[in-house]
Amino acid sequence: MAIEAPATRPANPRFSSGPCAKPPVFTLDKLSDAALGRSHRAAIGKAKLKEAIETTREILGVPADYRIGIVPASDTGAVEMAMWSMLGARPATMVAWESFGAGWVTDVVKQLKIDATTKTADYGEIVDFAEIDFDTDVVFTWNGTTSGVCLPNGAAIPANREGLTICDATSAAFAQDLPWDKLDVTTFSWQKVLGGEAAHGMLILSPRAVERLESYTPAWPLPKIFRMTKGGKLIEGIFVGETINTPSMLAVEDYLQALAWAKSVGGLEGLMGRANANARAVWDFCDSRDWIANLANDPATRSNTSVCVKFTDPRITDGAAFAKAVAKRLEAENVALDVGAYRDAPAGLRIWCGGTVETADVEAMLPWLEWAYNVEVASI
Repeated sequence: MAIEAPATRPANPRFSSGPCAKPPVFTLDKLSDAALGRSHRAAIGKAKLKEAIETTREILGVPADYRIGIVPASDTGAVEMAMWSMLGARPATMVAWESFGAGWVTDVVKQLKIDATTKTADYGEIVDFAEIDFDTDVVFTWNGTTSGVCLPNGAAIPANREGLTICDATSAAFAQDLPWDKLDVTTFSWQKVLGGEAAHGMLILSPRAVERLESYTPAWPLPKIFRMTKGGKLIEGIFVGETINTPSMLAVEDYLQALAWAKSVGGLEGLMGRANANARAVWDFCDSRDWIANLANDPATRSNTSVCVKFTDPRITDGAAFAKAVAKRLEAENVALDVGAYRDAPAGLRIWCGGTVETADVEAMLPWLEWAYNVEVASI
């Protein structure tokens, strides 16, 4: 007997966790004012880059004395800049509960050869921040994009810490309330929550981070694209739009349009509300069925952007093959694109629920997920 497919399809089937869905109002003609063929150092280029920085500050509520810079190589470049430029001045603690955090551990321990304390947790779990020594420099990922687990808040980070906190917030910025007083270095990329284009990263520095940069010289050589000081002083131009290398002015225009849309839906509060509604639809779906569950074991640590789920039906003997088949079927029906779990993560699906996704599309996709599950189970 054929299993009947749902009647309604999502208007937008894009649920990729990066690059993520464009804002709902996006059209290519919105980029017509891009400063194409112009130098990023010309007045028009500098103005657009500075606007990107200051609108980011406005929406995220970044303190006035924090520096915000546009840097090369997406979030990865921003994190590497921070680690290579600041670590080594004091003991370090590396914290990881998913693949990208594990990557930062590898870079620090094996490449920089820092004898760091390492604290990890399995997928679906999170490290207990109460056990971390914040008199060391602490590197961590706020939202585990590949695990669907995030910090619920920054309460465990002491205000009087001696070390720096270096936070990879690439799937959290614009969707979760980041406590700036607890974060010394914060990084993210344009292609995540705002659905911007890839290759550009954002680096946000507290005054304490600036002090470290101006008072400490690492023992290792720094590539040009990592250098943020000259003559022992911060290169202030980086943080007003004078980028280290040439940015894409088309991508800058796209980010400006995404920021304008973000303001139109209520800024940070509006974006958080949209992501929460999207994630809640998936959480409720999982909680009401016995064959699928959230990968995050504690509801308090569930991500509202990269929602990761696992199949729990005991009849499924090869979880990876089953999840891959479900994702392939959803893509073939053009109802959910790029929802397979990250290659290093447990078998399952990863559904992006950031603010650029419409809740109606999540709600329309979920019956198709159930349909695909039923079709695949019937073939076991």
